[in-house]
Amino acid sequence: MSEDNKNIAQSQQEAVSGIRWNESGLLPAVIQDARTLEVLMFAYMNPESLQRSLASGQTWFWSRSRSELWHKGGTSGNTQAITSIHYDCDSDTLLVKVVPEGPACHTGENSCFFREIPLDSPATVTDTAGAAVKAAEAEDGRFAVLGELERVIAEREVNRPEGAYTTYLFDKGVDKILKKVGEEASETIIAAKNKDNAELRLEVSDLIYHLLVLLQERKLPLDEILEELSARHERPRRD
Repeated sequence: MSEDNKNIAQSQQEAVSGIRWNESGLLPAVIQDARTLEVLMFAYMNPESLQRSLASGQTWFWSRSRSELWHKGGTSGNTQAITSIHYDCDSDTLLVKVVPEGPACHTGENSCFFREIPLDSPATVTDTAGAAVKAAEAEDGRFAVLGELERVIAEREVNRPEGAYTTYLFDKGVDKILKKVGEEASETIIAAKNKDNAELRLEVSDLIYHLLVLLQERKLPLDEILEELSARHERPRRD
């Protein structure tokens, strides 16, 4: 085990040791789509299912009705590749962000929360805010390929299909991935210096791909990078 992996394992165990399991030895887990932020399902984990989730990179739960472990998608194929796991301020609930491979609900719905209770006077989005939301959705369409690429890379890490270049990178580990990021960054610089936009387009594409592989290896969702960029954009200017 590499030094990085040892540190990750130690950090995982430190976090898990602080979790407050309920009287049945279980912990509620809210499952959320890492790309759309839609809440997909709610389930329970026990210590063993949490450890299996951490070890496999896919969600495992404890079935209270069957009193047994269950691997989400183990039968249906609708697995969930984990991008991050957070626990709340009371250490008694998990938020698991995933890249789903198919619907989360046994009914075939994308989310288990597809039924709605009508409200007498629901809060409404103002016209200004609504326009902003629509504009943001249109803007998101420009970058939809990044979310799709992130999903595919996460699946490659979990499934490791033979012969895939992404599988090769994950098998070789973080040092190989970092080397490729450095190589692609250098080639991007050279293309820009040569004022060759056709080559620059190719090199930037390669660089972005390898950066996404690096983020997946480090379990850092692209959403957190976008949140950081957004926060920087909103800070007051100093000039």
